[in-house]
Amino acid sequence: MQHYRRTVFDTPVVNILLRTFSLIVLKLCGWKVTGSLPADVKKAVLIAAPHTSNWDLPFTLFVAFALRLKIYWMGKEEIFKPPFRGVMMWLGGIPVQRSAAGNMVAASAEAIREAHELMLVVSPEGTRSKALYWKTGFYHIAHSAEVPVVMAFLDYERKHGGLGPVLHTSGDIEKDMLLIKDFYKDKRGKRRDLFHAD
Repeated sequence: MQHYRRTVFDTPVVNILLRTFSLIVLKLCGWKVTGSLPADVKKAVLIAAPHTSNWDLPFTLFVAFALRLKIYWMGKEEIFKPPFRGVMMWLGGIPVQRSAAGNMVAASAEAIREAHELMLVVSPEGTRSKALYWKTGFYHIAHSAEVPVVMAFLDYERKHGGLGPVLHTSGDIEKDMLLIKDFYKDKRGKRRDLFHAD
């Protein structure tokens, strides 16, 4: 996991311009952005949910710029093909081969442990298609790296995005997942028929 490479978030002038652009777009689209990270949280796994549309990525980036977050996000290898690979990685993207998901959990946890600051965005659904069950890779990454899980969200029905509660994993995944899914039960993706927080 190449967590030390420079991204758009490390480029001050461009970062300021993109933050301004993001705030303008969100305002024009009628979106409200709320939430913040506790001052002592320098490393975390951010849940990206609901994930039902290609629009989720730009809106996630808009919200990240608005909240001054420096994020890295995982995406399937297919969206990193030339000529867009460089741009996607510059935007914080990390290509993932689904066949190596198990190794990705271990590698991601190690990268977070080694980094001074790292906010990793992971979709528990892992796909824009209808997902009946959440994948738990994000939980195992956070628990292994001993960092909190932050419940980030995009609610298209209310046009509201941002950061929700911070959860320190207990190791009891069933209990913790109930808390997480309870937060997301009223959140609506762009295609609400594809999201199930249960």
